[in-house]
Amino acid sequence: SICPALILVLLICAIMGTVSLLKSKESGGGLKGGAKFVASATSAARVLASKKPYLMYGTAWKKDNTANLVTEAIRSGFRFIDTACQPKHYNEPGVGEGIAAAMIELNLSRGDLYIQTKFTSFDGQDPERVPYDREADLEEQVMQSFETSLRNLKTTYLDSLVMHSPMRKREETMRVWRVFEKLVDEGKVLNLGISNCYDYHQFRFIFDHARIKPKHIQNRFYGDSGFDTQIREFCAENECLYQSFWTLTGNRRALHSSEVRHLAEAKGLTPQTLMYAFMMTLGHTPLDGTTNKQHMMEDVAIMERIQNGEVILNDDEMSDMASFLGVDLHTDED
Repeated sequence: SICPALILVLLICAIMGTVSLLKSKESGGGLKGGAKFVASATSAARVLASKKPYLMYGTAWKKDNTANLVTEAIRSGFRFIDTACQPKHYNEPGVGEGIAAAMIELNLSRGDLYIQTKFTSFDGQDPERVPYDREADLEEQVMQSFETSLRNLKTTYLDSLVMHSPMRKREETMRVWRVFEKLVDEGKVLNLGISNCYDYHQFRFIFDHARIKPKHIQNRFYGDSGFDTQIREFCAENECLYQSFWTLTGNRRALHSSEVRHLAEAKGLTPQTLMYAFMMTLGHTPLDGTTNKQHMMEDVAIMERIQNGEVILNDDEMSDMASFLGVDLHTDED
């Protein structure tokens, strides 16, 4: 018979082995190719509940590399993904493939991710690759685009549906919006947004006439639009998040300036991560479309530092950064 002491030793070894295995899985040791859970404790649901700022991974113009890049972005720690049902500039099926692969690899649930896509009018589509019947009524075009997005993204609902741009006529814009609202009523979409809307009065018309208000506006952040000062002020007062794209490209000259470089160096950052820190400190949501794995990790790192409560830029440094960019900060202050 086996002595009690030997049984005790075997039990202790088994327990220690189980703990070791669990730790290995938590650190990514059990993942194929040595991949690690860079931000396994972070989920989109938790970030939204905390009301902390975040980056959103942008998927435009990535073509056949879309799936691999989306998987890499999620692996690096991105949990918010932006795309569009617009084959001209987006590979939405590739986004769905990348999301599905990452969810399996990282053992993520659907609630860990925030998936946002867009309805694009015929004016913004490639006439040879329209994802809906161009002869159908506008309402039917929106529904066909939505159903296509669900299939492409392998999901039963969308966290956000965005109008890629206002329609030619206000009446048409609101027809699209009424279909959006119906999808929210049915629980198929959780939030609504508008993009490429730079006219404050046009944005106010949509907001004022919408039964379900836009939760975000996604615009190019650059000097030619005055950095959307009036729109951003309105958003801050009406619980509407400002999502920025072209955040780096549209401000390339300022980011290459000696002033920005020196401030970035003093913070141990790159000019690019400094810019993202500036935007998130303002409470905005920058889209980040990097295709570089190292940059993904750097960008997620600065996002997580801000989410953990670290003050990257104090008030004086925010004012300096705004001055370098040409941004009027007074409307962003309480």
